[in-house]
Amino acid sequence: MPAYPESDPTSLDLELEMVPRGTAVSEVVKQLVALLTAGELTPGSRLPPERQLAERLGVGRSAVREALAALEILGIVTVRPGSGTYLRDQTSELLPTTLSWGLMLNAARTRELIEVRGGLEIQAAAYAAERATDADVEKLRGFVEVMADSLEDIDAFLQADIRFHLQIAVSADNVVLKDLLQSTRSLLRLWVERGLTEKDQAEAAYREHRAVFRAIEARDPDAALAAMRDHMATAADRVRSATVA
Repeated sequence: MPAYPESDPTSLDLELEMVPRGTAVSEVVKQLVALLTAGELTPGSRLPPERQLAERLGVGRSAVREALAALEILGIVTVRPGSGTYLRDQTSELLPTTLSWGLMLNAARTRELIEVRGGLEIQAAAYAAERATDADVEKLRGFVEVMADSLEDIDAFLQADIRFHLQIAVSADNVVLKDLLQSTRSLLRLWVERGLTEKDQAEAAYREHRAVFRAIEARDPDAALAAMRDHMATAADRVRSATVA
């Protein structure tokens, strides 16, 4: 039996409603979470293409793309380049619900979520400095180098940024911490991206990531904790600015 069923996703009779203006991404996420957790799609099922989802929901393809990216980070779907987006074989029973309400938090709750994410990232960095393997360090080095080369390509920079933090969570070797980070980071992802749009912001973020990397490379938990704390402080400022823009 193939890992991914060869069913035609465009023929699925999906219960999707037109999305009200001004709530595109969060509403797309809400509807997709409801669809994916309703049991109508079996694990491994391929989702309809972005174009069809956008038409059914009455939104732009970029809103669908951002929503699917959040679901991928959360581990609900997986994207196979050149093939499509698929419902993963194993999904968390908690995180989809968390995502559905989290993207509609008010400003006060968003600030609280920023604080939680910062504390988790700081702890993960300290653990990573203690537990990272040589292979982990080389992966982190690669992401930092991509950031250095992508200061004028914000999309590429953000992708390297995301992968850097994901790798730190993996290197921390604590599954519960990693899952919590995936959840909080996914809830804030859209705001994080909107808070980093200029080259000077990328340059500052690059320096902060480089400091975190050097501390982990040196296997210095205290330095890693301090460097990540500094990074989270400025990152939080950028996210807060994006939420009130």
